[in-house]
Amino acid sequence: MKRLYREVAVTAEGDGFGLALDGNRVNTPAGAALVMRSRGLAEAVAAEWSAQGEQVLPDTMPLMQLTATALDRVASARPAVIAQLLLYGETDLLCYRATEPPELVDRQAAIWQPLLDWAALRFGAELAVIAGLMPQPQPAGALAALRAALAPADAFGLTGLLAAAGAAGSLILALALQAGRLSADEVWALSLLDETFQIERWGEDAEAAARRARLRADLRAAGRFLTLAAV
Repeated sequence: MKRLYREVAVTAEGDGFGLALDGNRVNTPAGAALVMRSRGLAEAVAAEWSAQGEQVLPDTMPLMQLTATALDRVASARPAVIAQLLLYGETDLLCYRATEPPELVDRQAAIWQPLLDWAALRFGAELAVIAGLMPQPQPAGALAALRAALAPADAFGLTGLLAAAGAAGSLILALALQAGRLSADEVWALSLLDETFQIERWGEDAEAAARRARLRADLRAAGRFLTLAAV
């Protein structure tokens, strides 16, 4: 849509912060008030609006999109969102290991296993490692521990985790990003370990490079959102 505003301002909204365009309050796509508890997040979303040119391009405003998702969809559906996140834990990328070649098997063990060990120590979630790609159930106790780890998260935290887990294919990597255990670029690299292994041997085509770049951008946005939304 065409940009029709000149000034973007962060406004006080009860115990949070909102945005105004030329003095007019910004709402979410569903019509809810755009209210964030974190001033840092509000200022970052305001910067996205300010950076728009003659046209307002939603795809260039990832923090605004994540904020709207938190308010319009996640806030009213916490149990469903937690269940969706647990599905990533049930089939977590880090748990499914190659059986060959030996170089890849060793690389996965050396790079992925420390994150599973961290999750076991941090959350009490001892996930099983599975050889091959056939889905197998995870221990009920591990999934219960992950559910408990997710329980304190507000709508903004759950939204960031869902974005990160979806991009990485791993709830453990998303939790490590939220906790500051890994950076967004580290999550990106770990989530694409198998693909990178193949690229080292056979090269990378333009389509794959573009997809990898999109995943990196998505994870950087999710990581920044999680950091800014934390209060």
